[in-house]
Amino acid sequence: MFKQFGAKLKALFGIKVLDDSYYDNLEDLLIEGDLGPKMAAMVTDAVRKEAKSEKPKTQEELQQLVKKLLETKIDAYHPVVDPDKPTVFLMLGVNGVGKTTTIAKLARFYGNAGYDVTLCAADTFRAAAIDQLEIHAERLGIRCIKQTNGTDPGAVVFDAISSAQSRGKGLVLVDTAGRMHTKENLVRELAKIDKVVRAKGIDDDHYKRFLVIDSTTGQNGVSQAELFNQAVVINALVLSKYDSLAKGGALVQIGDKLHIPIAFVGTGEGYDDIHPFDKEEFLNTLVGLE
Repeated sequence: MFKQFGAKLKALFGIKVLDDSYYDNLEDLLIEGDLGPKMAAMVTDAVRKEAKSEKPKTQEELQQLVKKLLETKIDAYHPVVDPDKPTVFLMLGVNGVGKTTTIAKLARFYGNAGYDVTLCAADTFRAAAIDQLEIHAERLGIRCIKQTNGTDPGAVVFDAISSAQSRGKGLVLVDTAGRMHTKENLVRELAKIDKVVRAKGIDDDHYKRFLVIDSTTGQNGVSQAELFNQAVVINALVLSKYDSLAKGGALVQIGDKLHIPIAFVGTGEGYDDIHPFDKEEFLNTLVGLE
């Protein structure tokens, strides 16, 4: 993941002549890697200053410098699920990012860890979304709470939480509509669901909001994070399609602008292809140290 970008950065740092053209190329590469103009300029200026202060700088030293500059912008998030009380994960994201598949992977992940998992088909805008989630539930051998297409999503969430509360425990993974909303409609719809969750007595320690981002999305990922975070406070990102040659800089931008950490990464098509986010591995790959 991100190896293509990291390889380009490593190759550039291997050049011995650090002239103005070199720094122009570095800044262009960082912008191409979706770090954004502001951060690209900051990193380039820092490399320029460091290289001038003590010549010569090795390739690895320059890579480590960029890693140090970026590590404050990225954080890992490891959610805690209470084994003795119901916990709700509200899963958000636009259509096409792999949200429903990601939910199924998380169901397997937490099921393997011994948790009682329930899927909640609150994307009632599309009948296909309900069917898809139900198929995953059948394959995984877990419950799927659903109603008919067009039902109020809040009503489905109410039923799913009630089911978990009747057993006194469990993780409820809530699928939500992924169509591109206007900001006003998004705020209104998520506010309704949020109100239901809180009315059911689920406190902040047992209620987390996750935004699924396609790792290949680039700048669109930043826009999506800003939009959803305005509608409801996002606790963490979950990255899908992490096995492709994405650039990764957008994740740094999201961390820098919105301070949203990363919880999980999806690395393939299978149910077991999801893993907790490893910050060190991500940064090493991003700057070409791996």
